[in-house]
Amino acid sequence: MSSAQFVRPARTADVNTVVDLQVASWRSMYGGLLPAEVTEEMSGEQARESFREQWTAALESPPTSKHRLVVATDEVGGERLVVGFAAFGPAGDPDLWPAKDAEVFALHVDPERVREGHGSRLLNACVDHLVEGGFGTVHVWAPQEENALRSFLETAGWRADGARREIDMGRVVPMVRLHAAISE
Repeated sequence: MSSAQFVRPARTADVNTVVDLQVASWRSMYGGLLPAEVTEEMSGEQARESFREQWTAALESPPTSKHRLVVATDEVGGERLVVGFAAFGPAGDPDLWPAKDAEVFALHVDPERVREGHGSRLLNACVDHLVEGGFGTVHVWAPQEENALRSFLETAGWRADGARREIDMGRVVPMVRLHAAISE
């Protein structure tokens, strides 16, 4: 592992890269699940501007003091680059208790940089922050259909907790909620 590989708090200057990574990751994860026009729309400039506004707001005025956005970096060609990011905080689902239940809202790594340890470092950083914040369980929503995110989390020991939902992204995408205990 390079000494330049680490996770740090995101900065406003990272927002454009975070948006690029989000779009690339979504195209990779949801591309086969969605109609082509929806995939193109979520990659368009209007969607990107909306994402930029959302991530900037998340950094400048997070919903709570326990919400975080972190980035994974690596040295590429002598330059330090952001290659992934994660957003996490108190869980928002009505059946969970936000004082003890946390949620990873986003976990994305550049599709060209997967399987290099960036996702693991991001996930470990999320858990470290959440344990420090007093959370006991962490949850994440993932597509029900086999995909890289779900496989990664299940390999790390996360399991479905029985909660399901559907999101309409031009086609209904069934989702499952995974969870992991992070403290006693």
